[in-house]
Amino acid sequence: MKTVLVTGGAGFIGSHLCEALVERGDRVICVDNFITGSRENLKNKNIKIIEHDIIETLEITEHIDQIYNLACPASPEHYQQNPIRTIKASTLGMINMLGLARKHKARFLQASTSEVYGDPLTHPQIESYFGNVNPFGPRACYDESKRVAEALCYEYRQTHQMAVRVARIFNTYGPRMAADDGRVVSNFIVAALTGQPLTIYGYGSQTRSFCYVSDMTVGLIGLMESNIDSPVNLGNPDEFTIRELADKVIALTKSKSVILHLPLPQDDPRQRQPDISLAKNKLDWEPAITLDEGLLKTIAYFK
Repeated sequence: MKTVLVTGGAGFIGSHLCEALVERGDRVICVDNFITGSRENLKNKNIKIIEHDIIETLEITEHIDQIYNLACPASPEHYQQNPIRTIKASTLGMINMLGLARKHKARFLQASTSEVYGDPLTHPQIESYFGNVNPFGPRACYDESKRVAEALCYEYRQTHQMAVRVARIFNTYGPRMAADDGRVVSNFIVAALTGQPLTIYGYGSQTRSFCYVSDMTVGLIGLMESNIDSPVNLGNPDEFTIRELADKVIALTKSKSVILHLPLPQDDPRQRQPDISLAKNKLDWEPAITLDEGLLKTIAYFK
């Protein structure tokens, strides 16, 4: 049995991760400030909950073996509400959590993001690509702070010989997504179920790759347990246009919703698809849930 601390553990991905760790026999401590996370996501009584914002120093008396750092708003709707706080979560919060890991000699996994690639000029995106990020655009509070978070991981590894893992997470979806989080899957499903228009920005030709949350959880745990200390893409390599996603959601919900086109937001990535060769070769990991399967499970949750 390991004692594992998960920051952001009441969030969408974090709560699924906490449950998976409990199921394999770990003692799990969830740390969350409940700004975007929800206690409703944590119904397993074996998960210890600490309400805390990682921007502030955290003291844990019991020994910690592993830390998964997922604490940061992850959807544009949420991270743009308070961009300075978002930056603090991935910088000050990151330093606090790395300091805690160093104190406990714990292995540390940082939940980074495909957003570090920005609006990519290479396709698909491989871990060696340095990205194309606007450092002062509307998405910069998230993109750039996550890039700094990665840099902090590797500086702590170099300076303090810490064991760090970095997961670059691509679009993830599934039960427990917040209905109002502004992510495309939840937006489309809620609109379709309520008979509202599905809003597509631009022509809908921009692409994304969607990974079901159970696949992501398996990937995160596999990476933590591995000996890979370079960044690793975790995502589903199947690529779909946003228009294709909208058509799938309308068909699967049997909705009469129409599609509404609005101007494309600034810095919205035109293509996003992970190269997961590293994860496949080193972790023996690749997603098992197809988009249609995952959408049906997610639609059932939102119903």
